[in-house]
Amino acid sequence: MMRDVMTPVIPARPPLALRILYGLPVIGTMARDISTGVDNVFYALMIVATGLVLAVNIWGIVALTMFALSLVPVMFIVLVLITRG
Repeated sequence: MMRDVMTPVIPARPPLALRILYGLPVIGTMARDISTGVDNVFYALMIVATGLVLAVNIWGIVALTMFALSLVPVMFIVLVLITRG
């Protein structure tokens, strides 16, 4: 079945969770960039690393400790996923 050439294609609406994520001011812009290209992941990692270095430069070891504490739930999920196979 062929469709008309002049019929516009309406893109599918993204799910609610993605619309909420993309609507966040700083994180949404980075998430949208990462979803469009794989090379943007390294750009986002560099931004996080630079922010961590600046935070340690300003607040010292406390900033590094807070960053490590924020990664505890992520590592917990990774360990659960590894054990589930």
